[in-house]
Amino acid sequence: MQIRTEASVCDEEHRSFASYSGLAPEQIERLNVFHTPAFSLDVVEGFDALLVGGASEANVLEPARYPFVHNCERLLRHVVTTGLPTFASCFGFQLAVLALGGRIEHREQGFEMGTLAIHLAEAAREDPLFHDSPDGFAAVSVHRQYASEVPPGCELLAFTEQCVHVLRVSGKPFWAFQFHPEVDKATLVERLTHYRDHYTEDAGHLGQVLETAQETPVSNGLMRKFVDRVLLA
Repeated sequence: MQIRTEASVCDEEHRSFASYSGLAPEQIERLNVFHTPAFSLDVVEGFDALLVGGASEANVLEPARYPFVHNCERLLRHVVTTGLPTFASCFGFQLAVLALGGRIEHREQGFEMGTLAIHLAEAAREDPLFHDSPDGFAAVSVHRQYASEVPPGCELLAFTEQCVHVLRVSGKPFWAFQFHPEVDKATLVERLTHYRDHYTEDAGHLGQVLETAQETPVSNGLMRKFVDRVLLA
């Protein structure tokens, strides 16, 4: 599921999901909800998993402006009920929080942007994707909307000082990440340069963020773990 308008960014995100999951691009079909805001729940029938990407052009807190938001929430509740394996990133995380009865907040200033240290919660020790991940691993995150706590029926797996970063629906193959497991340092530089007017105050601010960017191998390995340990297990 894609939530983007620009073709070049859509293609880049598709390639990134394919690359880090170890799948061929043609194995991942796309539903762009900007192009198809109304869709039925059976849109996921016959698929092995649902992947949900990020968005810079939409806000989950403005469903009147973005009518696909409630449809996406309904689909996420549906896949929880049916047990379809799900891997949701950034905007997908925020959709999941709302779909599951949680709360999303907004931060206009001082929001997370760049490469962050992600800390593991206690539940991560027994989680299929995180049990062998080091605490404080680096990940890419750029977001104004965030969650302070996980929704009912979910486990907190990872966090930063500012917000929740990973949740899992208890007993279900459903993971949601506020950070971007599909984005590496090179893609961060590319995306922030592309969206500089949206996220950064000026060229100096952009330069400061990009200078502190790091490689994120642990984060980028999570999609392959999802495929190997959940889809192929």
